Amino acid sequence: MKKMFLAAAAAAVLAAASVVAPAPANARNGGAVAAGVLGGLAAGAIIGSAAASAPPPYYYGPGPAYVAGPPCYWRRERFWDGYGWRVRRVQICD
Repeated sequence: MKKMFLAAAAAAVLAAASVVAPAPANARNGGAVAAGVLGGLAAGAIIGSAAASAPPPYYYGPGPAYVAGPPCYWRRERFWDGYGWRVRRVQICD
């Protein structure tokens, strides 16, 4: 709709410019040519705006997918070192 109004406004500006332009004193059949040009411009604007391509379709990417976690993890374990209980980190792989 916006394009059609813009095309109509452009056609109106061109029509006003051709009417205001000075004409020679012996212009006898210039009105028919001007009417044909203006009609052609208006028809071209209407047909061109109607035939304009539609916006591209929306793209939807793939959905979320399951990703497996790492096969190993770290865990704190207590151990006896001969003097007392201590804690160390141990990697556990299944």
